Amino acid sequence: MPQQAQANGTLLWHASDTEEVLANLGSGPEGLSALEIATRLSRHGPNCLPEPPGRGLLARLRGQFENLLILVLIAAGAVTALLGHWMDSGVILAVVVLNAAIGLWQEGRAESALAGVRRLLSDTASVRRAGRRESIPATELVPGDIVLLEPGDRVPADLRLIEARGMRAQEAALTGESAAVDKDADPVPEDAPLGDRRSMAFSGTLVASGRGTGVVVATGPRSEIGRIGALLGGVEPTATPLLRQIDRFARRLTTVILGVCLLVFGYAVGFGGYSREDAFFAMVGMAVAAIPEGLPAVITIALALGVQRMAARRAIVRRLPAVETLGAVTVICTDKTGTLTLNEMVVRRVVTDPNAPAVEIGGEGYAPNGEVEGNQAAVAALARTGLLCNDAHLRQDKSGWRVEGDPMEGALLALAGKIGLDAATERAAHPRLHEIPFDAAWSYMAVLTDGTGGAMLHVKGAPDRLLPYCAFQPGPDGAVPIDREAWAARIEALAASGHRVLAFAVKPVAASGEIGHADIGGLRLLGLAGFIDPARPEAVAAAADCRRAGIAVKMITGDHALTALAVAAELGLDTRGGALTGREIEAAKDADLRRMAREANVFARAAPEHKLRLVEALQAEGHVVAMTGDGVNDAPALKRADAGIAMGIKGTEAAKEAARVVLTDDNFASIVAAVREGRTIHDNIRKVIAWNLPTNGGEALVIILAILIGLPLPITPIQILWINMVTAVALGLTLAFEPPEPGVMARPPRRPGAALLDAEMIWRVALVSVLFGLAVFGLSAWVTARGETLAYARTLSVDLLVVMEIFYLFSVRYLHMTSITLTGLLGTRAVWFGVALAVASQLLFTYAPPLQAVFDSRPVAPADGAVVLGMGVALLLVLEAEKMLRRRWRAPARLQGDPDSRRIRPR
Repeated sequence: MPQQAQANGTLLWHASDTEEVLANLGSGPEGLSALEIATRLSRHGPNCLPEPPGRGLLARLRGQFENLLILVLIAAGAVTALLGHWMDSGVILAVVVLNAAIGLWQEGRAESALAGVRRLLSDTASVRRAGRRESIPATELVPGDIVLLEPGDRVPADLRLIEARGMRAQEAALTGESAAVDKDADPVPEDAPLGDRRSMAFSGTLVASGRGTGVVVATGPRSEIGRIGALLGGVEPTATPLLRQIDRFARRLTTVILGVCLLVFGYAVGFGGYSREDAFFAMVGMAVAAIPEGLPAVITIALALGVQRMAARRAIVRRLPAVETLGAVTVICTDKTGTLTLNEMVVRRVVTDPNAPAVEIGGEGYAPNGEVEGNQAAVAALARTGLLCNDAHLRQDKSGWRVEGDPMEGALLALAGKIGLDAATERAAHPRLHEIPFDAAWSYMAVLTDGTGGAMLHVKGAPDRLLPYCAFQPGPDGAVPIDREAWAARIEALAASGHRVLAFAVKPVAASGEIGHADIGGLRLLGLAGFIDPARPEAVAAAADCRRAGIAVKMITGDHALTALAVAAELGLDTRGGALTGREIEAAKDADLRRMAREANVFARAAPEHKLRLVEALQAEGHVVAMTGDGVNDAPALKRADAGIAMGIKGTEAAKEAARVVLTDDNFASIVAAVREGRTIHDNIRKVIAWNLPTNGGEALVIILAILIGLPLPITPIQILWINMVTAVALGLTLAFEPPEPGVMARPPRRPGAALLDAEMIWRVALVSVLFGLAVFGLSAWVTARGETLAYARTLSVDLLVVMEIFYLFSVRYLHMTSITLTGLLGTRAVWFGVALAVASQLLFTYAPPLQAVFDSRPVAPADGAVVLGMGVALLLVLEAEKMLRRRWRAPARLQGDPDSRRIRPR
């Protein structure tokens, strides 16, 4: 190892000797002087993350109106005001203001992610300055400060360790590694991944055990956690698929409406004999008919209802459009630790005989109960040593069992409980006389205990370091010479299956009161324990549900490759391609990474920037990506993903603030329920559009035909506003309450680039618009031929449009199956409430004198009312017949592979 490791002229702290690090920083074991501290504080600034520059209120407010559909809504309000319909204008204005207010509030919440990162920084730090120990605010730390670390401390800055005594650090929030990491002062290779830099203690991580001394090498934004904060601040959140679809839809709809209006205006003035003023008001009427005034409001309400339903499924949505985004997800990139796993180490296998099968240990988490399948007596001896050679404690609270201390030592206490050993009783019966604390230099811990059988030396440690000190192993009639090759094979097999392995040994000794390293020899090996952070049981089923729904599941973790592959196999993921490491991701070019991201399912030793690159690579392939996670290291990828999903219980504040969805139960299975809800919401929004556009299109078509033929308008602009107001509120909104259609999770994800209006829906809109237009013209011509007044014909036309919209509502409730079933005809409570409201409103329109005066309506004869009702029934039958024929025509295409779907198949 070279004495000085540099990259681009900068010293690589983790790969350099402590003397070189101290010399480079101009510091020493006694710390810095007061004058030097003041100089460096002025030069480097406080040890905190800078506040991100924020947009002003006016800029944020302006951004809420950059959606073209909102501009269309404002235009509709201006048109209604021009017509003197102030109540409608007021309603539309209220919807615009409400949308803007919600957007302002959400944006303010979105940019608070850096505040979550800042909360991870330590408040105080113990330092040695000018030879004296002091406790100072962590913000006053400067490069070169000597920091003293003890168990339970949060590391206040990035430190290069210059001394470590049995020190272990919990770095799961930064690296994703579930087990505590051994620390020492020896340099590590220059290209060591973040999780393998044992000579470093990183800001925001926790000291699990032991003590250490380190010199500050980076503070604030230059620390690893600060670098993640800067990376997070530079990540632009993506627009959701729904927002992209609505934006494209609004642009095209606006272009079509304005283009048709101008063409009709030109025809009316040039060839239709209309004056400019009459043509202008006819064009205004057509624009009012064509613009779906209530559509943005109904979509917003549908999303808001989805938020409420998501909350009932333990998923809190922080970005309104993210509700629907979950339904479009084609790939879920999931963190391992704490998301797919419990983030709680357990002993899963115990080997007490190298030539016998391993003893399988049941149970979950740190709970001291579970089945033990095998030789319990042999396991009891190992468990007793694991209990006595242990500094951790288990505590039970409302949330369950938790460990105070090292997670692997907590797992050993749980193992002892499963065997029937009580920690307090055993420790009282075998009091500790002396100990050798764990240290990475020797990789074992030893304790000397007393008891009824005399003094006993208990040792636990890394098997490769402990095995050479062992001379015996258990035999049928006592200790027998050890078979090192057989034990080495078992150690290798356990490690290859993704387990972290510890060895346990004992030796009777004289009660001298003290032990040293010279006493570690001639030990009797009790066996091996294999630890793993197990997959959540519900996550296994959830991953299978995702695959059945055509959603690929990919694991991205900072943990070791073997551990990640073991968990992936437990989840049922295809692991034949092995695991790609952070080094391979970093070395890959963008084009190669896109292929690797597409083909692999497990990514290990991934740093925050690696996770971010993988998410971006999948998005570049056209995928809609959901990213789950709970650590600080997940925050940048959570923000960049189309749907960032954070864990609410064990997730860090940085992860929650960066995400668009937070799971309140930390349950991966809740994601499947959220995806189901997202697909339902998207279906409902398409139903709203499929119902709204034909009704508006039919109204516009009636006006266009009247102008082209030279007839009086069958309905007036103010009557069109009445129809749109009543139907949008009373009928259109009911579709937002629709339950999921059967088989919603058996369909593949919709194509990421699919338009909101596909060819099938465009055909449906055109067909229904034509049927609406022909029906109104036919009825109006029939009534006029009978000698009825124009006002009566217009009243009947308005009634017919509302009745046809009611029957069309029943048809559009099911996009993928027939509506003529008992369930379909019975409808839902919301549907019948909406129908009752629409019927009551239309009766008032037709028969109430005040409304007759406003809308120039006339009472309708019962016989004519029956004709209108019959035409509504006929419309439903025609549309259902068309739906049946279309399904039969598409069936062969589905059997051969539907070109309009894109099923993502995990490798």
